[in-house]
Amino acid sequence: MAAVNRVLVLGGAGFIGYHLACHLADEGARAITLVDDLSRGRIDADLSALLARPGVELVRADLTDPKAWADLTGPWDQVYMLAAIVGVRNVETDPVRVIDVNTRGVLNLIEWLAPSAGIVFFASTSEAYAGAVSGTLPIPTPEDVPLSVGAIENPRFAYAASKILGEAAVIHGARARRVPFVVGRFHNVYGPRMGFDHVVPELSLRALARENPFKVYGLEQRRAFCYITDAVEAMTRLMAAPKAAGRIVNIGNDAEEASIERLVDLVLRIAEFAPTIERRPAPAGSPSRRCPDITRLRTLTGFAPKIDLENGVRQTFAWYRDHAGPARSTP
Repeated sequence: MAAVNRVLVLGGAGFIGYHLACHLADEGARAITLVDDLSRGRIDADLSALLARPGVELVRADLTDPKAWADLTGPWDQVYMLAAIVGVRNVETDPVRVIDVNTRGVLNLIEWLAPSAGIVFFASTSEAYAGAVSGTLPIPTPEDVPLSVGAIENPRFAYAASKILGEAAVIHGARARRVPFVVGRFHNVYGPRMGFDHVVPELSLRALARENPFKVYGLEQRRAFCYITDAVEAMTRLMAAPKAAGRIVNIGNDAEEASIERLVDLVLRIAEFAPTIERRPAPAGSPSRRCPDITRLRTLTGFAPKIDLENGVRQTFAWYRDHAGPARSTP
């Protein structure tokens, strides 16, 4: 895959942004600019090492402020819009802020867009398939199913709503400005440095803390987890594929759909811990099953997931074991 020269990663200090920037640097990108307000991302040892590499810089800016965009002058070969408030706890405790921040950021992106932006990637989510909660969508779920709203009063829908609006803004705004784009709907991406408010890190940290009894919600639910390096490869392949421009594409791993019970068993085995499992009901508004159809991704890019669930969880567990200090600030 040919190297790109100048890349702008919005939300670059966060989970996916950091791993994406590492991959781009490894692939020979000449200049990588990360933009982040550090409200969730942080300058830890990993990010510091990345910033020490030639051509990588961090701009601290609030992307909800239109003035922050004035200094992000091109030309750029690629722009990745990853900045957003994510995480179930954030959505449940402050859904209005989630809608506000995520919407302002993407609308400012559209106002800023010009042909000098190159091609734009917008990070969307499997939560856009809200109809899966009521069982009205096929699983594995393809991109062309109608998007629907079940219970709009459910706080969890705030995040999905912000991303659906973001998709619409990017699709219509980029077309109007004649800027090519790709919309990627991420499905349960996980890995090192993803914060603590996600299922794999949370299970890992509670296993390391020897919680007993070990509370688990929704053991019967099923998810298709995608390791971060696979997700990054899918993103960069899409950005390099001319036929992907203007498309909405699922990003995930459909090869190994697993129950939460299997995930818990795997984490506990890796942790060498055998607690009593305390079964709890699944969170309200959470789909019983989620798995992407990635036929479009395969067809456009030739992508195939490389990291199976056990290897991905082992690598993630090892990172959290080595980085779980007294402070639980979210990377």
